[in-house]
Amino acid sequence: MRSCWLSRSGQPCCLLFFAGWGMDPEPFRPIVPQGHDLLMFYDYRELGRPEPAEFFPGQYQRVDLLAWSMGVWVAGHLLGGYRRHLRAAVAVNGTLTPIDDRGGIPEQAFAEMLTTFSPAALTEFYRSMFDDRAGAARFLNQRPERPDEEIGEELAALRNHWSALGPAPDIYTAVLAGARDRIFAGRNQVRAWGRERCRLFSGPHFPFYDLDWDALLRAEA
Repeated sequence: MRSCWLSRSGQPCCLLFFAGWGMDPEPFRPIVPQGHDLLMFYDYRELGRPEPAEFFPGQYQRVDLLAWSMGVWVAGHLLGGYRRHLRAAVAVNGTLTPIDDRGGIPEQAFAEMLTTFSPAALTEFYRSMFDDRAGAARFLNQRPERPDEEIGEELAALRNHWSALGPAPDIYTAVLAGARDRIFAGRNQVRAWGRERCRLFSGPHFPFYDLDWDALLRAEA
């Protein structure tokens, strides 16, 4: 796993952002938050147990978590013992059971992603995160710069991590589910979390062009 400060201007609050599969900082550089320093985690080929100081730099008055897509599951596993250090923990378009026919990405669909992975398939995946051409085009103009081979390795590693670790601990104070999500289907998210836990919003898998960081975190309120 890798980390990167997307914003570090001495704010009193730190936002931990666990991104999804195939991501790096590039798509998020133009949309950094106001009022938080933002520490991003991505590239889940290796899931060690970093020291707590990596997640909780000591100078902050408050630490919030926003986990998205596969990052929901990763953050649940890595921060399961540190829930008390988080003021808010918001899950967006992901579940604690990410490869699951009823509560995540169906097993067969994930297997097909693995067997058919290619540069063209990756581009099509990125497009499927949106339900409009403008959003997809904007993302592809700022797409991750990681090598395609590395992203394919991450996909296979996530399947192996899931097989070894199983469901993640539930550390979340709020859950947002996109009704138009074509990666983690909205109905599967609702089944995974329970209808009473989910706040549905009318959006696709990638919500960051429609909802800013503060709006996503307000789901916890």
